[in-house]
Amino acid sequence: MSEAEGRVSTSTLPTSSTGNAHWVATDVVRSAPLLPRNTALTVLHAYRATISHVYGDVCKYYPSCSAYAVGAVQQHGVVKGVALAAARLARCHPWAQGGIDDVPPHRAFRYELTRHGFVVPPGKD
Repeated sequence: MSEAEGRVSTSTLPTSSTGNAHWVATDVVRSAPLLPRNTALTVLHAYRATISHVYGDVCKYYPSCSAYAVGAVQQHGVVKGVALAAARLARCHPWAQGGIDDVPPHRAFRYELTRHGFVVPPGKD
């Protein structure tokens, strides 16, 4: 995960989508359930680094739809996160007013975020 993190730009992610946690190799077993979530985040980061730049800053909402998708997958996992992102995309049309539209936080979010937005198990206290 550290190799991918070194190439990811998060300059346009809301601060709620980044953190200060670090992935530790000894947490490989605890991180296994997060693999689908972090794989989806890798795809979203790749989209944001390539295709998203072609469109420029055209989103009527803050955060942008791709940043919303990152936050939704972080907070709710792949299935619910993609469903929330799809609902957000459906709200984005020429007649939409736009504005601030944050991802609804997960009531029991128990993970930590790296500075590049990947999800890791909580630190041992």
